[in-house]
Order: sequence, then C-alpha cells, then structure tokens
Amino acid sequence: MARSFLKMQDISADELNKIFGIIKSRKGEIEKRKGLKVLQNKVVGLLFEKPSTRTRTSFEAATDRLGGSAIYLPSSEMQLKRGEPIKDTARILGSYLDGLVARVFGHQDVVDLAQYAGMPIINGLSDMEHPTQVVCDLYTVLEVRKKLKGLTMTYIGDGDNMCNSLYVGCAMVGMNMNAACPPGYKPDEATLEKAREIAKKTGAKLNLYDHPQEAAPGTDVFYTDVWVSMGDEAEKDARMKAFQGYQINADLLKLANAGASVMHCLPAHRGLEITDDVIEGPQSIVWQQGANKMYGAAGILEFFLG
Repeated sequence: MARSFLKMQDISADELNKIFGIIKSRKGEIEKRKGLKVLQNKVVGLLFEKPSTRTRTSFEAATDRLGGSAIYLPSSEMQLKRGEPIKDTARILGSYLDGLVARVFGHQDVVDLAQYAGMPIINGLSDMEHPTQVVCDLYTVLEVRKKLKGLTMTYIGDGDNMCNSLYVGCAMVGMNMNAACPPGYKPDEATLEKAREIAKKTGAKLNLYDHPQEAAPGTDVFYTDVWVSMGDEAEKDARMKAFQGYQINADLLKLANAGASVMHCLPAHRGLEITDDVIEGPQSIVWQQGANKMYGAAGILEFFLG
C-alpha cells in the first residue's frame, strides 16, 4: 500500500523536520519563479466534499509550481453523489492519478481511500484531523521564532480537527500546548492521549483548560479557529452561546508573554473568535501563515509523491 498522510502521527518528528527543510528550499525557489520538475509527468487529484479557498488553491498552485498537473474533483460532480461506494471510486482514481488530496466530512473516507486507491492519499481536512494545515502552521512558527521546542502555543475555542492535529504536532516537536475549550467541545480524548504519549519523549507539556484566561499566561503563540465549522451549521445557535468569551482579543494578549504571535487557519469571523484589531495588528502572523499554505503543500507533495 502506498504511503499516505491521513493524520499527524503518520510521520515521525524526523520526517516532519525533513518536510520543513523541503518547504524552506522550495519556498525560495518558487518565490524566484524557478521552473521546477519535482512532479514532472505526475497528476494530482483534489477530491473535495467541502468548499475551500486556501487548501484547494495551495495544493493546485503547489502542484503546478513543482511541474505537475492538478485536477479538481468536486464530489458534487462525481458518481459519489449518486451513491457509488468510495472504494470503487478509489480504485479507479488510483489507476489514473499519482496522488490524491481529499477534503472530506468523515475521517473514515480518507482511511477507505488510502486502503483501496493504491496511491498516496493526503488528508486535506476531515472531521478528525487537518494535518497539512499543522505542517504549514508549525513551519510558520519556526520561520518567525527560529525554534519550536520549548515555546508554548495556546489554542482558544473548539476542540476540533485543528486542535486535535495541533496537539500531536506540538508534542512531536517538543512545543508546549494549552487549549481552552468550553464543556462539550473538548478535543478527541484518544488523539489527546496519543499526543501525551509522544510528549513524554519530547518533553512537551500539554494542558487542557475550561477558560481562555487560565490558558493564556506564558503563551508565545495564540491560535484559534471558527466557532461553527463546515458540517456543524445545525448546531450554530448552541455553539454561538457556548463559545461566548472564547475570543482572542487585546485583553487576552495582555495575559501572554510580551509580543506573543497570533495565528488563525482562516476563514476568520471578526468579532467572534478573534477581533479585527488583533488579526490586523502587529502581533498577527496570520497572513504569513496563510501564504505558507502553498509552500507547505509543496513540501508535503514532494515528500509523499516526489
């Protein structure tokens, strides 16, 4: 079976560092518009069940920049919509393509794709994890802070796929992580336990709090995500009530280390999970983080398909 990237644990800390090295090299070359042939004669499919701005565009652009070809495959225009089993779709796509980036609702879908496709499957987002985003995020922190080990990231909000993947990723690189999530919206306990096992080896300290003000002291990097993710729209009213106060704002920044950076995986809802003055302020590295999605995609594609 071809090697896939479905969750952060699918790579080792050494391999993550190797990917960081690829990202750094390719970023410099792509910025200079060098013609690269890393993925020459390779075709990458993008199977998307959910709308996307950054993940779709970054992987399409990265494939093109590396000399390959990308095909966008919205599930609404495929036989999946009419009930074709995912294993049947996987087998056929595997005979046409060299790799597939999948953005799905249920994590089991990427697991099934990987089982039957016979090519690398890259999880571009599922309800359980968002590993490609975390590779980009940790690389951005490394770029800004020149190190990862010993820093403290504090995540505010929904214990969702981002929170799950960040816990594992931070543990892998020896970065401390706090999360403040309201009752009923905590991260996946099994994933958190796996992260704790990794943290025992790297020295990372992982903490989970109920309130942002408890988690903020000692923070070097704040991180947040939307209160209502795609697929959770039916819970909007309950979520809007539960997440009141789980916001990165100027008052919260005052509780952190001086000059703490602020991150958001986007799209951002100003006035909800983050205030406009913070995301547009001097401590925000959100736009550098967003730009790095393409370079992160390039590093991941090269590592798994190159």
